[in-house]
Amino acid sequence: MGIGGQELIIIVVILLLLFGGKKIPELMRGLGKGVKEFKDGQREDTSETKDSTTTNNNKDTVNNG
Repeated sequence: MGIGGQELIIIVVILLLLFGGKKIPELMRGLGKGVKEFKDGQREDTSETKDSTTTNNNKDTVNNG
C-alpha cells in the first residue's frame, strides 16, 4: 500500500495543474513554517511541563519540611 513512482508523478502533475508552478513553492514554504512552529510549540510545552513539575516538587518539600 505504498506510493509508487507512477502515483507520485500523477500527484505532482495534478498539483501543477491545480496550483501552477509559481504557487507551489509558496505553499511548501508556508507548510515548512507551520511544521517549524508546531515543533517549537512542542518544545516549549515540554519545558513548561518540566518547570511546573520542578516547582510543584519544591513547594511540596517546603510545605512538608
